[in-house]
Amino acid sequence: MSFDLRHDWTREQVLALFNLPFNELLYQAASAHRRHFNPNEVQISTLLSVKTGGCPEDCSYCPQAARYATGLNAHKLMDLDAVLEKAKAAKAAGATRFCMGAAWRAPKDRDVEKVAAMIEGVNALGLETCATLGMLTPDQAQRLKNSGLAYYNHNLDTAPEFYDSVISTREYDDRLNTLEQVRRVGMKTCCGGIVGMGETREHRAGLLQTLATLPTHPESVPINRLVQVPGTPLHGTEAIDPLEFVRTIAVARIVMPASMVRLSAGREEMSDELQALCFQAGANSIFYGEKLLTTGNPDTAKDQALFARLGLVPMPAPERGEHVHLDLNAVESAA
Repeated sequence: MSFDLRHDWTREQVLALFNLPFNELLYQAASAHRRHFNPNEVQISTLLSVKTGGCPEDCSYCPQAARYATGLNAHKLMDLDAVLEKAKAAKAAGATRFCMGAAWRAPKDRDVEKVAAMIEGVNALGLETCATLGMLTPDQAQRLKNSGLAYYNHNLDTAPEFYDSVISTREYDDRLNTLEQVRRVGMKTCCGGIVGMGETREHRAGLLQTLATLPTHPESVPINRLVQVPGTPLHGTEAIDPLEFVRTIAVARIVMPASMVRLSAGREEMSDELQALCFQAGANSIFYGEKLLTTGNPDTAKDQALFARLGLVPMPAPERGEHVHLDLNAVESAA
């Protein structure tokens, strides 16, 4: 098995990985993980909604879309001091990355200036920063880069051919274009998708193949399991099989072996055993805290207890935004 970085994956090759016997797939994924990372370390991130609700888009999974009656109370952009207090609390709880999300289709320049001040303040606390604000212009991407933003999150959500079944107010190419603007200014990308939206295994393979053939693999790849919110069009969708979710994590790890693969939304509904399989399959990042934007997440004490049971430890804070790859095989050979 070779776990070098590749950008030439075909849909058929990725689908073939999905179709491997489960034990063989996990073995290959765990081997790829071990080749690039310490398999017993997990990066801890915290996500804060700095502007909630009122979004004009029609993403079928999202309670923040203004057109859906989900009972969500919209909130304007938070004050700088309030964001910094949340960041301090996240750091005290063990987070090393602080992610800020705002429910915009595309921010106005004045909004970007306010978020840039937040980024500068969070950086000053010693936390790595990530933001998700919607589509960006080249100038906005550069402004965020200048403020010290390390990562920009902009998910592809699903395979290109399934995208129109989920969203009609934004084109797939719009998402790819924003990722290109982010890469051009030298920021890292955080880009993944959502599974359990009624897509097929081939669609899941299509999402991962698209991510793995980008000019640069996303340095962070969040894999979200749909959180079904009453009032959204996808509420009532048949849930994805838990082992199929593990397969998705494993394939993501194999085709993007040096990326952080984040076990993201949906963890509150996952058993400890399912999460353990995901870590075995190569997940090495989680969101820490009781809420992900507007949906629930396991509380900190529960995550700490799970880590203790599994012998997992938080990944050390990176220097200058870089994460360290560890070849355990080389370490063991030298011992």
